[in-house]
Amino acid sequence: MPNTAVPFWRRKSLEEMSHDEWESLCDGCAKCCVYRLEDADTRQVYFTNVHCRLLDAEQGRCLDYPNRSTRVPDCVTITLAVLRDPYWLPASCAYRRLAEGRDLPDWHPLISGDPDSVVRAGQRVCHRTICEDHAGHLESHLVDWIE
Repeated sequence: MPNTAVPFWRRKSLEEMSHDEWESLCDGCAKCCVYRLEDADTRQVYFTNVHCRLLDAEQGRCLDYPNRSTRVPDCVTITLAVLRDPYWLPASCAYRRLAEGRDLPDWHPLISGDPDSVVRAGQRVCHRTICEDHAGHLESHLVDWIE
């Protein structure tokens, strides 16, 4: 019988997680909903403050999560294959952290028990971004506050 006193993300690999466990890793920071640019030679990733048109900028959640990949073909969908080389995800991303053998940060809702801990820790991008429909050139929107 598994030790349920140990949280699932510490006792299971990403491959072993149920769908609900996998989805609960998302902290609602919405960092994966902002556009990024990448230098193809160096793989350096540059984040912008431009978010996808499907992002609910108040709640940090997708307005059409089940259909996001159809409506936005380049939507970020975190899969096990993506996590083989997660360099382009924010360093604070729970999926990336676990794939790299690190634990969740203290502000993650699975640790704190409070979904608003993401906001208090300054990790949610909402209220600091602009919708892609109004942004113009991404190069004009580079930011250094996304980790």
